Amino acid sequence: MVNTYDDIFNTALSLPPRLRAMLAEHLFKSLDAENQAEIDAIWAEEAEKRFQAVEQGEVNLIPGEQVLRELRSRSK
Repeated sequence: MVNTYDDIFNTALSLPPRLRAMLAEHLFKSLDAENQAEIDAIWAEEAEKRFQAVEQGEVNLIPGEQVLRELRSRSK
């Protein structure tokens, strides 16, 4: 019987890649909150609002390179 973390992990690693992916997906889904569908819908709505704000020019965009440069300078 498989009963320790190491046993389970090693057994999972011995599976073919497709089955490991399926197992990972099922384990990940098992972590979802009971109201995950509601949470996902709220985030989707927020993402759409932010997308529309960008499309309509309501926000100032900062180039990724600039953001990374500023973050790196803070960590020094």
